[in-house]
Amino acid sequence: MIRTIFFDFGNVIGFFDHQRAIEKLVKFTDLNAIELSLRLYGGPIVDDYEIGKITTAEYVREAKLNGRLTCTQEEFLACFCDIFWRNPEVCDIIPKLKPRYRVVLASNTVDAHFRRYIADFSDVFVHFNHLVASHHAQARKPHLEFFTYAHQFALAEPDECLFVDDLPVNIETAERFGWKGFIYRPEGTLADKLRAAGVQLS
Repeated sequence: MIRTIFFDFGNVIGFFDHQRAIEKLVKFTDLNAIELSLRLYGGPIVDDYEIGKITTAEYVREAKLNGRLTCTQEEFLACFCDIFWRNPEVCDIIPKLKPRYRVVLASNTVDAHFRRYIADFSDVFVHFNHLVASHHAQARKPHLEFFTYAHQFALAEPDECLFVDDLPVNIETAERFGWKGFIYRPEGTLADKLRAAGVQLS
């Protein structure tokens, strides 16, 4: 029996596109959009930021240097975080899982993005029991360390947990950990897949 449902954020609860940030930031640099994107998202600094090894201020300082950006930290963060939009299919189903199930976020997310989307999607996250991000866990999916960290908030046995994520590799690792799971695709089948996994929707 399923007791706890974990949801990924990116391309599940909400969609995102880093190119939206690049289109705004490129006016602050002499680099072209492709080069700027590689410098902001392509290096090890992003991995360090995503697992909480460096702070937002440290990331912004390095990003501005690497990207030769003339904007302020505030301008950078306003552009950097303006990349999300809602997925109504998932956002509308989450309230129907309460109070029957425990609902937990399980997302690879940097601090600045996490702060932005939990504010923008506050009406959705009010239904969550806990929010787990990679910068809290100091590990990213698909590493088992992430699932070990997240599971402490399940308050259920592994086989009583269901994970909804858009990446097959993350579902594979979750299943190795002992959770059940399925790959999310934005095709209108989420309710059917939840019911097939034994979840009741109110």
